[in-house]
Amino acid sequence: MQTEQTMQTPEEEQYTLKNFAADVLDIAECVASAIFFVIILFTFIVCIARVDGTSMVPTLENGDRLAVSRLSSTYENGDILIINNWEGHPMDADGNIRTTIGFEKRIVKRLIAQEGQTVNIDFANGIVYVDGVALDEPYANTPTNDQLDHAVQYPLTVPEGYVFVLGDNRNGSSDSRSTLVGLVARKDILGKVLFRILPIANLGKIDQT
Repeated sequence: MQTEQTMQTPEEEQYTLKNFAADVLDIAECVASAIFFVIILFTFIVCIARVDGTSMVPTLENGDRLAVSRLSSTYENGDILIINNWEGHPMDADGNIRTTIGFEKRIVKRLIAQEGQTVNIDFANGIVYVDGVALDEPYANTPTNDQLDHAVQYPLTVPEGYVFVLGDNRNGSSDSRSTLVGLVARKDILGKVLFRILPIANLGKIDQT
């Protein structure tokens, strides 16, 4: 039994080609929009950072991948920050801020005090004070006993435009106690850590307190 074959007219073929071209353009537009959105997202809103080292143990482990917000320009004490540490800013006994060579990479630390706040550390007992109040620091791996290389003098009132940071692994962290870091200029804060991406087993929001 023969089947009847139908043939498209030139007009119908032209219409089909136009529909195909329109579909391709729609797909291309969707892909371009998605790429543009990803570029904007990871340029101005969020970036990915990798933890290098053990200075934030037990909160963060070496090799963790973190999502970092670039949007905020204000931070709260206790926030975990990603910092551009190309330079260190220790303060001498006369209150003058010097510039030294830093680790020349990004580092991750916890915000302890901001401009106008006074930091004091009882190294014998490992207690950190901010504005005379002893901090409750369940996130700290060890008491704060190590003075490192005396980057600042205590008690210290944090000057305008700077913050004071510490790693959670207090006796295994180079932070504002070290001349490689010292006081962190606000302009060097890349952003606030939002949550952990990898490893998958630990995926989720990080407790900031």
